[in-house]
Amino acid sequence: MRTKRRVQIALDLACVRCYLGFTRLTRAAGGGAELTIRPFQAEPDAPSAGEPLFEVWRRTRGEAFVRQVTSDTSFGVADGLELHFERALFTNTFEAHRLVARASTQGLGERMAERLFRAYFTDGLLISDRTTLARLAAETGVVAAATDAGDAAETAALRAELDRVRALGVQVDAVPYAAFEDGTVLEGAQPEAAYRAALTAPLTPAG
Repeated sequence: MRTKRRVQIALDLACVRCYLGFTRLTRAAGGGAELTIRPFQAEPDAPSAGEPLFEVWRRTRGEAFVRQVTSDTSFGVADGLELHFERALFTNTFEAHRLVARASTQGLGERMAERLFRAYFTDGLLISDRTTLARLAAETGVVAAATDAGDAAETAALRAELDRVRALGVQVDAVPYAAFEDGTVLEGAQPEAAYRAALTAPLTPAG
């Protein structure tokens, strides 16, 4: 008899709200849920070369926003996260999502996602770089695709999944988008208590 609740979460690995929501959800679940990670790209056309996040924010949000972020050293602390936005390298997250998808087939999806979030927001690593991703995969215990054909199949599957998530109506301002087994949907980074309540809500017996 299945005892774990099912929950799906759509997230982007370069989205700090997603990092917060993912952290709170996994903490609330405590290993007692079947978590499926769905890919979402907030910036699907972002280049892979990498650019300091602060420089991107200066162009798109202004110097005042950058100064505000720089001055707020408490962000993420309550969730046990060490965030260094000044190190983050804005980049395309497609390859990072592909690695999470591969890890998920090996039962390591959550661990891989957490490591990629930390690589981006804490370590300042370029999470579009294949050499960096290979190192992080090895560190996490994820086995690489055996052949080029395997790589191609992963790429095609990820593109289809990204399209499917978009077709469900998931938008940038809604991620992380957590869908629970009882039909509850929580958008954005919710408090840990909200995730726990959704995970423990009574399920309606199947008719």
